[in-house]
Amino acid sequence: MRLGFCFLASIALVFAIVASGFGQKTEAGELNLYSSRHYETDERLFEDFEKQTGIRINRIEGNADELIARMRAEGQNSPADVLLAVDTSRLQRAKDAGLLQPVESRILEGRIPGYLQDNENYWFGFSMRARIIFFDKRDVKDPPRTYLELADARYKGQVCSRSSTNSYTQTLLAAIIENHGEKVAKDWARGVVENFARPPQGGDTDQLRALISGECNISLSNTYYFARSLRTKVKGLSVEGQSDISWIFPSQGNEGAHMNLSGGGVAAHAPNRANAIKFLEYLTDEKAQQYFSAGNDEYPAVSGVALSPSVAALGFFKPDDVDLSKVAKNLPTAQIIFNEVGWK
Repeated sequence: MRLGFCFLASIALVFAIVASGFGQKTEAGELNLYSSRHYETDERLFEDFEKQTGIRINRIEGNADELIARMRAEGQNSPADVLLAVDTSRLQRAKDAGLLQPVESRILEGRIPGYLQDNENYWFGFSMRARIIFFDKRDVKDPPRTYLELADARYKGQVCSRSSTNSYTQTLLAAIIENHGEKVAKDWARGVVENFARPPQGGDTDQLRALISGECNISLSNTYYFARSLRTKVKGLSVEGQSDISWIFPSQGNEGAHMNLSGGGVAAHAPNRANAIKFLEYLTDEKAQQYFSAGNDEYPAVSGVALSPSVAALGFFKPDDVDLSKVAKNLPTAQIIFNEVGWK
């Protein structure tokens, strides 16, 4: 059973929903899933879990901030068993708010690399998106090879970016803080601002479209946005336009390419805790991991899983194995730096 919603209600309505009894009379075969993943291909992922286990998924969808706010309001009466989010910052925010609980699972700890999970086992990553440099190969003959080179003065007026409020932008700067220190990170952010071709705006697909339209020559985007355009039609990313775009997996001689995660954790007051753990363990299964790649053009978190053609077309690379728990703790500092350097 799927339960969708638009989070436009007041806190009073949230409590009314809780009082109505959703999740209060739990069954052995139920799982209440709060998910900010909004991909149609996940339907198959969830259906297979239900068929394999007999556990029925009751799904609540919204963006991660909405779901976290909802879980806060519901408190100990929350019916949530699992929270899925598409970036480390939201998972860490849920942990810091006391909305997740630690999990002991040999399957999760054994299959998910240590740098892709919380160091106290509150959350685990199940798929990855590398945040890499795309560029117009017609105009850029010497592209930046590292993230730090994006701040080089030779790229003045050429760089497009998302806003500083975007979680992908925030976690990248947080990783630079962890890898290179706060001073280097601040100098980098200031240099990138000076190199902007336009004020930060739009999503990752918009950054790729800007390369094709000529608004900028260099941009940052998660890999799965471009991989998706290789597999299916995406407005503004024609085959002809794609042919003018090339890419760099940054910092391959240093820390490696920055990774964004899609991951999840068990809710602090999960009424179906055993089912929640079973679901997270299922997401590490080879077939489930292949869904992340074939269905949504992501890199699997579990090593050895075959990549879909669209993902493989981007190539293999060295990922940054920095501890993402430490990166998440740098997020407040990252936001302060963005504000100080004028990254809107």
